[in-house]
Amino acid sequence: MRFMVIIKASADSEAGVLPSDELLNAMGKYNEELVKAGVMLAGDGLQPSSKGARVRFEGDERTVIDGPFAETKELIAGYWILDVKSKDEAIEWVKRIPSDPAGTDEVAEIEIRQVFEVEDFAETMSPETRELNEQLRERTSGN
Repeated sequence: MRFMVIIKASADSEAGVLPSDELLNAMGKYNEELVKAGVMLAGDGLQPSSKGARVRFEGDERTVIDGPFAETKELIAGYWILDVKSKDEAIEWVKRIPSDPAGTDEVAEIEIRQVFEVEDFAETMSPETRELNEQLRERTSGN
C-alpha cells in the first residue's frame, strides 16, 4: 500500500532558507536507504508558496490566486511516496528521517496519509473507468 509522507512547511522553508549541506547529505543517505529497500516511489522538496499559485473552483469560474499563502503550518514543504506493507512500516521509516543537525527550536511535524488505490473505488467505479485508470497508471509508471 502506498503512503504520502508530507513534510509541513516552516517559517524557514517559506522564507526560502535552504537546508544545510550536512542535512542534504543525510537526506541523500536516507533516500538511498529507501530506494535500496524498494519502498521509495517518489519524493521531492517544494519551493516556497510565494512561487506557487492556487486555482479556486467556484461553479464554472476559475480564479487564480498567487502565493504566498498564510498559515505556514498548513503548507507542504516536501513529500515522499512510499510503497510499504502497512501504516506501521511507514511510521517506522518516517521516524528515521534526518532532522537538521544544527538544531532549531522549531517543532517539525510530518504527516502520513494513505493513497487511494483503484480497489478502494470498487463499488462506484465502472469497468471502463477502471480500465482507463489502469492504462494511465501503466503509461505514467515508466516516467
